Amino acid sequence: MSDLRMVEGYNYDEFVPEKFEPGMKFEESPPLGKPAPDFSLWDLEGRETRFSAIWSVHTYTTVEFGSFT
Repeated sequence: MSDLRMVEGYNYDEFVPEKFEPGMKFEESPPLGKPAPDFSLWDLEGRETRFSAIWSVHTYTTVEFGSFT
């Protein structure tokens, strides 16, 4: 999927299941209690870190992707 199509799919014009459900891929998430995969993250100042660097300091970590609007 192209970046533009991904952005268009994320920025849907109405909150109805047929518009947001294609992006819901919970079956691809790690099972509860299993470690999440490591990946790069950037803070608000643009500094890069790794998810593993965060969870090595904090036993419980929540990462939210997307928005709650």
